[in-house]
Amino acid sequence: MINALTIDVEDYYHVTAFEPYISNEEWGYLPSRVECNIMKILEILDSYHVKATFFILGWVAERNPSLVRLIHNQGHEIACHGYTHKLVYKTTQEDFRMDVRKAKFIIEDLIGTNISGFRATSFSFIESTLWALDILIEEGFLYDSSIFPIHHDRYGIPYWQRFPHFISRNGGGIYELPPSTVKIFKNNIPIAGGAYLRFLPLSLVNWGIKRINNVEMKPAVLYLHPWEIDAEQPELKVGKIIRFRHYSKLDKVENKIKKILSAFEFGTASDLISRTLSS
Repeated sequence: MINALTIDVEDYYHVTAFEPYISNEEWGYLPSRVECNIMKILEILDSYHVKATFFILGWVAERNPSLVRLIHNQGHEIACHGYTHKLVYKTTQEDFRMDVRKAKFIIEDLIGTNISGFRATSFSFIESTLWALDILIEEGFLYDSSIFPIHHDRYGIPYWQRFPHFISRNGGGIYELPPSTVKIFKNNIPIAGGAYLRFLPLSLVNWGIKRINNVEMKPAVLYLHPWEIDAEQPELKVGKIIRFRHYSKLDKVENKIKKILSAFEFGTASDLISRTLSS
């Protein structure tokens, strides 16, 4: 069973929880850590012979063109994470289209080929923003990974299909790759990455992937942010709860990722689709 490993290429100051404290205009004045963190991730992936999908923020791609080309030249899949890192449900349909189109153009121009995948800021495709799927189809995307089938204060559609699947819409169709969960007592428990990977015991994450692969006979979809392997990133002045959620256990993630890569087979999102969905 092949699982998808996905990387959301953004810097530490892009996270949604920091929006009340840092404006978009301030991004360019903060010390960037995305390049050194991506280089570390590339080294890890190379040592385990794994190719991953990198959902790249257009703002980052525009300022780090050589990094985008390096990821592409090393054989990893390049996909789109929008341009400005705005929550979809806080924007209009037209603004969302323009944001996606701008990021897609920048990234495709850098690597010289079309990209087919998209992931929204903070998985912000919710019940009221499913129109975004139609826009993705119209803009030429073949798959999306923006619907998290969980209860969360900022995102999620808890009743949504838990596993990768094809969605038919009026204007066509698109594959959806939800981040992975396990069902426990009728509740979907997230194990896919981010804070869940940082705070959950590795044994529980491994158990969840094994259950998905071997019991439910489905592929898992994991995600990682570059700043999550960076315990030396600058500590910004934010609220206590946000500080705890963002900075806790950063020093544990790199070792966890290595152990997960050694225990399971991973590939790109497109690999997963071609091997398990489109056959």
